[in-house]
Amino acid sequence: MSNSSSITMFLLLAFTDTRELQLLHFGLFLGIYLAALLGNALIITTIACDHRLHTPMYFFLLNLSVLDLRSISTTVRKSMANSLWDTRAISYWGCAAQVFFVFFCIGAEYCHVIVTVMAYDRYVAICQPLHYGTLLGSRACVHMAAAAWGSGFLSALLHTTNTFSIPLCQGNVLDQFFCEVPQILKLSCSDSDYLREVGLIVVSSFLFFGCFVFIVVSYVQIFRAVLRIPSEQGRHKAFSTCLPHLAVVSLFISTGMFAYLKPPSIFSPSLDLVVSFLYSVVPPAVNPLIYSMRNQELKEALKKLIQWVHLQQL
Repeated sequence: MSNSSSITMFLLLAFTDTRELQLLHFGLFLGIYLAALLGNALIITTIACDHRLHTPMYFFLLNLSVLDLRSISTTVRKSMANSLWDTRAISYWGCAAQVFFVFFCIGAEYCHVIVTVMAYDRYVAICQPLHYGTLLGSRACVHMAAAAWGSGFLSALLHTTNTFSIPLCQGNVLDQFFCEVPQILKLSCSDSDYLREVGLIVVSSFLFFGCFVFIVVSYVQIFRAVLRIPSEQGRHKAFSTCLPHLAVVSLFISTGMFAYLKPPSIFSPSLDLVVSFLYSVVPPAVNPLIYSMRNQELKEALKKLIQWVHLQQL
């Protein structure tokens, strides 16, 4: 038996003991990571370089891409390195850093930047276009983004300090490819401390669910306005933009709440792995596709940026 003061490292989940399959896992995660890195980096660069995209919607999209890069880098890179070097170890403080950044990105990104602010932006743009400049001025956008990042930081600090103050006496093996709080809580030897963190998770989950209700209500109003558009092409464009966004947010909220709120009696390592992959890896990888492939302004700006870079190299 050990306690948290004597733990210097944790052992993450090993997908397989076969060397060839370890390299296959490394290759698959590397492909996903590079796709997310390229997609989000292109969005950030394009928005930053094109003054026509300096609008509230693209400002929040830039924030989203920055958080997506931080999020997927937190969970995927260490797993890739472990598979490549045939190890499972992550240091105690490295694990704490993973927990902090996972909660920071989740709190800032999904509870505020995407779910609240971006849904509000689309609602005002479609349902109250005459008030768009007033309700979403540059100062208001900066304040909203600052609130999102600040609340994410406070949430991450609270959960990280609380989780790593819990005495651990059930070993140091985590059945997950990154340091996930529910897996760390399984190592707890203090029921009161365990319940304290579970209580914080429940409160956070209710806040996330409240944000989800907000986005659903916003999109109901958006869809009502879209259905009144006489042009079928206009309706199709609006739905093709909104529905994928709503689908990704729904996927994240449902899988994230299941991972953190499911009862201990439901124990399945393979299910835990799939659920964690769906909420921690899939959204950062597919968000660039959703917001770029279906956005004509962004595609045109990206094309011009690529052409400019090509001319500079001639």
